[in-house]
Amino acid sequence: MQGPELLSPAFDAEAGIAAINYGADAVYIGAPEFSARKAANSNIAAIERLVKYAHAYRAKVYVALNTILTDEEIKRACGIAWQCYEAGVDALIIQDMGLLEMDLPPIPLFASTQTTPLTWEKVQFLEKVGFQRVILGRELSLDEIKEIRSHTAVDLEFFVHGALCVSYSGQCYLSYVSGGRSGNRGECAQPCRLPYSLLDSRGKAILRNRHLLSLKDLNLATSLAQLADAGISSFKIEGRLKDIDYVKNITAFYRQQLDRLFAQRGWKKPSSGQVQFHFQPDPEKSFNRGFSSYFLYERQRGIASLDTPKSIGKKIGKVKEVKKEYFLADLAETVSNGDGLCFFDEQGRLQGMRINRAEGNKLFPARWVALSPGTVLYRNADHAFEKMLRQDK
Repeated sequence: MQGPELLSPAFDAEAGIAAINYGADAVYIGAPEFSARKAANSNIAAIERLVKYAHAYRAKVYVALNTILTDEEIKRACGIAWQCYEAGVDALIIQDMGLLEMDLPPIPLFASTQTTPLTWEKVQFLEKVGFQRVILGRELSLDEIKEIRSHTAVDLEFFVHGALCVSYSGQCYLSYVSGGRSGNRGECAQPCRLPYSLLDSRGKAILRNRHLLSLKDLNLATSLAQLADAGISSFKIEGRLKDIDYVKNITAFYRQQLDRLFAQRGWKKPSSGQVQFHFQPDPEKSFNRGFSSYFLYERQRGIASLDTPKSIGKKIGKVKEVKKEYFLADLAETVSNGDGLCFFDEQGRLQGMRINRAEGNKLFPARWVALSPGTVLYRNADHAFEKMLRQDK
């Protein structure tokens, strides 16, 4: 029996090729125009190169053509769909239903999560109008996914890792209202990552300058078996704007998790070939805002990253003593030359530094920052790990 697909993001052809090399069964990449990540659009030549590489390993390439379109744009979008088809692309991810009325090529269509597929009725509708796959909204619980599966036969895809939007998929207009840049046009300015103050009905501040709308990242690595049993056939990693090192590390991590599950279940990979890593994949060593399972097991506390929208990394120790050119720290892990450390100052602001030289627990920062004993230290850049990733081919 064939197991679920591991689907990785591709900022460009190089990132897509890396994803396949590190275990992805499929990759998704932006179209030349009209993808929901405008900064990650790719030209047809790059897409065709990625397709040729992927198909050599029976891996697939999906192209995101998933913004809302104007009447003036829809013919051009249809032309891009034909170019993708001629390049050998395996499916198109779309949001705008107007494309269904156009002369599209005979290529599978996937309903973008931007279509807000959160109920079995909506998914059933998308199936009936011709979509071969529906990319479910991240907001769903495991029970809701099971209910959708019980009412439909369409292929179901679900995000298992990466950034989370605070709004329902495809229904956020905060960026457009506040600055004229619409997420449904691929131009989200991420105002949800900005600091806000929370006031009560009398105008009294409950919280000031906190990142009240900034969610932690999704990590469902321990729930893959449950998702497969619920009917998910494609596990998706978010991140078409992430760098190639992120793609390598996170893809390799989920490949390892799935290989263990496949061995237990006797499943086969959808793609061919085997992968070997010369490093130990670790999601905590790539960009993240902390992790949660979001709403998979119903609504929970602790899903927001209130202190910062940035990646603080893994807690590794505390400052013990501060000297003139260095400081001593109680460390749970070894710190190396070139590591990036960060901490929250007395005002609650995130500060960072590079370690120029590390001599055991004696750390010399490249530039001096105000530290005090007891300050908690996090590592958000592991120089040795990053070096291994870049050297691993």
